[in-house]
Amino acid sequence: MSASPLVVLGPTASGKSALAFALAQRIGTAQIISADAKAVYRGMDIGTAKPSVEEQAAVPHHLVDVVDPADDFALGQFQVLVAEAIEAIERAGDLPIIVGGTGLYVQAIVDDFTTPDRFPDVAEGLERNPDSLALYAQLAELDPQAATKMEPNNRRRIIRALEVTLGSGKPFSSFGPGVDAFPATRFTLIGLEIERTVMDQRINDRFDAHMAAGFLAEVASLPQPLSRTAAASLGYRELLAHLAGRTSETEAIELAKSRTRRFARRQQRWFRRDPRIYWLEATAPDLIEQALALVDPTFRGRLESR
Repeated sequence: MSASPLVVLGPTASGKSALAFALAQRIGTAQIISADAKAVYRGMDIGTAKPSVEEQAAVPHHLVDVVDPADDFALGQFQVLVAEAIEAIERAGDLPIIVGGTGLYVQAIVDDFTTPDRFPDVAEGLERNPDSLALYAQLAELDPQAATKMEPNNRRRIIRALEVTLGSGKPFSSFGPGVDAFPATRFTLIGLEIERTVMDQRINDRFDAHMAAGFLAEVASLPQPLSRTAAASLGYRELLAHLAGRTSETEAIELAKSRTRRFARRQQRWFRRDPRIYWLEATAPDLIEQALALVDPTFRGRLESR
């Protein structure tokens, strides 16, 4: 049986990418797969905290820069590419390390979700309704089970659930075991927990660093129009609104920080549901050693023999 692939997950600014990179370097025979729904877009580098050119040269990375920002990128596409990457990495005798904070994407990999078909005409009609709460009420009526598993302001998930329900004629919740099922898995899941005040400060500081690194210029340089998924990315949508003259730069920055902090809390709630995750303190001085102890023995043995 193949060695257990590693998953490093956690909320925004918890340090999961840094941990995954450090583990890959220590192990020496590991490759990283990004489970970030936005890092797939070319040219969206600063705002997604994409691994640097140097990092990608030091450790092979997958699912980074695979589509243009004008293209939508669906969960089903992601699953196919990740499955191919895992197979190639394991065939090379290396350890796949999946890292990301997009909870649905991570769980789709770990639990091999069956992805419902797309119904673009239905989705387009739903997108024309600006009232997210009304869409949520519609979902609650048509598929109450699905509605209980998402927040009323999570517009993207609501529209996707309605798209499937209306397009297929079957409730969205009827596809697969759902996100609340946590069966046995061959993946080892490591989660980083971080105190909220520390996380909030890291989010604020990181956004300031992004701005200093030229984030606004990056957003201005993106080819238009952006896909729906790219345009909705945190930080990008707020700066796009500023560039369109709808907000000041200061207002855009503060709104992006606030929305990112709220998003990080949703990430924490999502991941906390999964009893299979080994939780480690993000600021622990021996974090890397703790994480290495959870790596599949096959790869720990290689490390110890070096």
